[in-house]
Amino acid sequence: MVWSSRIGKECNLPDRVFFYDTTLRDGEQTPGVALLPEEKLEIARQLDALGVDTIEAGFPATSKGEQNAIRLIAQAGMRAEVSALARSAQKDIDLAIACNVGCIHTFIATSDIHLTKKLGISREEVVRKATESVEYVKAHGLKSEFSAEDATRTDPDFLVAVC
Repeated sequence: MVWSSRIGKECNLPDRVFFYDTTLRDGEQTPGVALLPEEKLEIARQLDALGVDTIEAGFPATSKGEQNAIRLIAQAGMRAEVSALARSAQKDIDLAIACNVGCIHTFIATSDIHLTKKLGISREEVVRKATESVEYVKAHGLKSEFSAEDATRTDPDFLVAVC
């Protein structure tokens, strides 16, 4: 495309953009939205048909129903990689592993307000938990994605250290 060569030179864009879609997890947080496993599977199939690279199918720690839906999507034989969300805790990661996904997206809060008010742990503990969770996922032969929750309110130097 004409715009691609011009913008690519000015912005140093990568050759390819990868799409990581969170509709099935994040979208279900919308008030009044509750999807059946079969509905989630149909949405996942449509996302796959659109060419989405990774579909975050859900958060297994929320319920058995969520685990069943994620497992159903993971076993559907899509081109897209299927991912599950997990807090940076072994029990969450084990639930995601049991869903037979190829990727696990772990997260932990990193802002000082979340550390003190939500988690009650130190910055050092956050770094330890984040590191251990990524290593645990990788030790199980799965792709690991990681994100820092509340990153926009996190001290930038600490955010770099966590990442």
